[in-house]
Amino acid sequence: MTYQKVTIDRRAIPDGAVESQWHAPDGWPIRRIDLKAGDDARGSLLFMPGRGDIYEKYLETLVHFHAQGWNVTSSDWRGQGGSGRLTPNQYVGHIDDFSTWIGDIAFFWERWKAENPGPHVVIGHSMGGHLLVRALIDKVIDPVAAVLSAPMLGLHNYGLPLSFGQKIARLMMKLGDPLRPAWKVSEKPASPLRIRQKLLTHDSDRYEDELQWWAQRPELVMGPGSWTWVERAFASAQYNSAPGRYEGIDCPVLLIGTTADQLVRYGAIAEAAERIPGAELKTYGKECAHEILREADPVRDEVLRLIDDFLERKAHR
Repeated sequence: MTYQKVTIDRRAIPDGAVESQWHAPDGWPIRRIDLKAGDDARGSLLFMPGRGDIYEKYLETLVHFHAQGWNVTSSDWRGQGGSGRLTPNQYVGHIDDFSTWIGDIAFFWERWKAENPGPHVVIGHSMGGHLLVRALIDKVIDPVAAVLSAPMLGLHNYGLPLSFGQKIARLMMKLGDPLRPAWKVSEKPASPLRIRQKLLTHDSDRYEDELQWWAQRPELVMGPGSWTWVERAFASAQYNSAPGRYEGIDCPVLLIGTTADQLVRYGAIAEAAERIPGAELKTYGKECAHEILREADPVRDEVLRLIDDFLERKAHR
C-alpha cells in the first residue's frame, strides 16, 4: 500500500469524529473517540495510549489510519485522560492493580468487536502496549494483528532485576502515603519539566500539541504516577516476562522501539521480540525518542509506512 501523508489541525477534534463514553462493569465511565470509515471499511483498529496519555495527542495518527480505510477507535484507560481519577489528586496517576485495566479492556473488547467489522487490530503505545501484551497473554483479546510502539515491557532499573525495583517501590510505599507521586513533574524520576520534551519527541510543535490540549481541557492534565503504580508496574512486567508467557502469544506482532528511550527499557522490547513467535522488530537510535508516533517527520513517516505494510500483510480484509 502506498503511504499517504495526512495533515490536519492537531489541536482540534477532526470533523466526523465522535467523542463518547462507555462504562466498565462496575459502572466507571471511560472516554472514547471513534472515526468511522463507512460500509466499505477495510476493518477496525483500536488504539490504546500510554500512562497519563490522552487520545488528543494522537489525532494525527488516528486520522492517518482512518484515511487508510479503517474504522478507528481510541479509549482512555480508567483513571486518566477524561476518565476520572483514582485518587483525590488529579495530577497523580494511580491504579490498584494492572489487572483492573485488563478487566476493563476485556469487557470493552467484546463490545467493540460486536460494533465494528473485522479484521480487528490493536495498536498500543508505552503502557498501552504493555497492557495489550498482557491482554494477549491472558487471551482476553483476539486481534488478527498487534502493533506495539515503545511498549513498557521493562522499566529502567539500572541493570537490576525487576524484583529489586518492586522491593524498593514497596519500601517507598511503607515510608509514606502510597498514593503520593513517585517523581516530580516530568515523565522520568528526578527530571525537571524543562527537559521533558527531550524524553518524548524531537518535534517541538508536536510536543506543544499536548500543552495546548491541556489548556483547552484542563481536566486532562496528569503528572507522575503514584508509588503504588510503580510497584504494580514492576509486578506486571514480571508477570508478562515470566517463562512461557510471550511464547504463548498467537497473533502477529510488530514491535517498534528505540535504544535512546529513557522511559522504557529497550532491552526488554528486544527480548520480547525474540520470544514472541514470528514477531517483527524495528529499532531506532538517537534520532527517535519515546513517543515514536509523535516524532519528527523523517521517523514518523517511516514508522507509519512500516505499520501500514505490516497491517496490509497480516490483517487481510
